[in-house]
Amino acid sequence: MFTIVRDLIRYNIEFAIGLLILLLLIGAVVLSFFSPYPAADIYVVPPDMPPDAEFWLGTTSRGQDTFWQLMIGLRNTLGFGVGVAFLSRILSLVVGLTAGYAGGRTDRVLMAINDSIMVIPQFPILVLFYFVLKDNMNWLMLVLILSALGWSYDARLIRSIAMSLRTRPFTMQSVYSGMSMRKILVEEHLPYVMPIVFATTMNNMIWSIGMEITLSVLGFTDVDTPTMGQMIYWANSHSALISGIWWWVAAPVGAIVILFVGLFLLSMSMNEYIDPRSRLNRMGN
Repeated sequence: MFTIVRDLIRYNIEFAIGLLILLLLIGAVVLSFFSPYPAADIYVVPPDMPPDAEFWLGTTSRGQDTFWQLMIGLRNTLGFGVGVAFLSRILSLVVGLTAGYAGGRTDRVLMAINDSIMVIPQFPILVLFYFVLKDNMNWLMLVLILSALGWSYDARLIRSIAMSLRTRPFTMQSVYSGMSMRKILVEEHLPYVMPIVFATTMNNMIWSIGMEITLSVLGFTDVDTPTMGQMIYWANSHSALISGIWWWVAAPVGAIVILFVGLFLLSMSMNEYIDPRSRLNRMGN
């Protein structure tokens, strides 16, 4: 894995830029733990102060320091994306590898479930969950729901690779040597799909964070948990742009754009790395 990262940094400028952006955002996440103000407290600083030497990104109409709210919001938003990506990657790996290797009835049953999940209209379902759960629609519940909806496309991709690996000589040798199905999938097939898992992880994070921001801006999540979407929600509630408090909106929107650009560059560079022709062209240049 270290060799792959080293080659990507050396030969792919998009990966290097995306990695730098991600490291800067992780630094912001670490910085959020040193916030002098509790995340949910309001009116701890003078409201509606423009950016200056004391308040780098100004303050909000709720009396919160925009800079520290942004750091905490980034932490929660990134944590949300990582949580959804981690759980959905486990589901996609289990379903994809098992279906592709086992074949037959197992494959048909798993793919029937997979395709049923794939055609579900996700946003209306999320809105329905909100109206059903109401106050129970917290951050953790949203992670679980999005994880249950966000694995099907990648499971089908992993299945196609597993079907190819099933016919390789090393797989036959593993079967003849008495290795169990679990050991073959984990020790033999999993390393081949890890670059694809990494690329799809970036795509899944973009999707899940985008969903969370959309739901938060509409007020369909826990409004007391600071995230990028919640910052925009409260700014809209207080008519920040109309009142001239532009920094309250500009800070989270700018952070979201930077986050999405970083994740997109990482995903795009990994997709190029997976394609041997693109990788050879990069190294040749």
